[in-house]
Order: sequence, then structure tokens, then C-alpha cells
Amino acid sequence: MRKGAITTLAALVISLSACSAQAGGWQCATYAREIAPVELRGNAWTWWQQAAGRYDRGQTPKIGAVLVFKRTPAMPAGHVAVVRRVISPREVLVEQANWATRAGGRGKVTAGDRVIDISPKNDWTDVRVWYAPVNDFGRNNPSYGFIYAPDYDPKTGIQWNAEETPPGSPG
Repeated sequence: MRKGAITTLAALVISLSACSAQAGGWQCATYAREIAPVELRGNAWTWWQQAAGRYDRGQTPKIGAVLVFKRTPAMPAGHVAVVRRVISPREVLVEQANWATRAGGRGKVTAGDRVIDISPKNDWTDVRVWYAPVNDFGRNNPSYGFIYAPDYDPKTGIQWNAEETPPGSPG
């Protein structure tokens, strides 16, 4: 079995157990802190500055990294999502909470949500998230970039930034 699949399976099991712990629904920041080895608090948009000097930050997606959305009139607290898979340099799959439509239930946890980088400089400062009700990507969302969680999370035993084994390779 591929190492990436094992990491994804372990993360899903942890995520499902975390979901049962918060029956009333999740805020994105609380959930991201629960599933990624980062110790940041407060509104999601503040995480970028809080991470300075504590965690590496950058513009390249990596498994386990936290994508930090800026605050906007539509998202006054900002938003955070945890990268679960890197599809390409400009597309990732994330796990997140509280992104669902109002009709779909705020506080809901979703996994495997597609996010694409639409920034002119390919630096993840403008992204769009898949929006199922319209079967297309939603609005533009300005973002800061990625906070890189430590490679190893002692809380879960997950090696976050482990390289995936290419299909057909032993391992």
C-alpha cells in the first residue's frame, strides 16, 4: 500500500474520531488545530502572523500544511483548511470545517474538497474552492499561503510530509 494512502487513512480515522468530540459543529480554526500539529488560536486570518517565527510558512502546498485564507467581507474571521493531498502545483485536496452552505449545515466537516490556485504569480494568494451546489469552483478567496506543520505529530503518530510512493513502485 502506498505511504500516502496510509497517511490519508490514518488522518481520516483521526478526523472521524475528532468529529464525534464536537457534536455541536466545528469552527475551522478549532478543527484545523485538532487535526494538524499546530498550536495557534484565535480567528483564522490571524494564524499567518501568529505562525511567524514558530512555524515555517510558504507558497508551496504540502501534505499537512494549513492554508490560511485572508479575512474578507464574506469571511470576516478568515478561514483555514488542512492540505490532505497535493494533486498538482496548483491544485490540492483539503479537509476543513465550517465551509458548508448554510442549508448544508454550518460547522460540518468535509474532506477531499478541491482547491485551486488562480493567482497570477502561481503563489496561492488567490484561490477558489469547489462548490457542489453549482458544480463549479466558487468565488475568489484571497489567501496568505501555507503554514507548514512539523513533519511529525506526536499526538497522532502521523508523518505529515512523507513522500508518496509513485503508483507501481514497491512500498
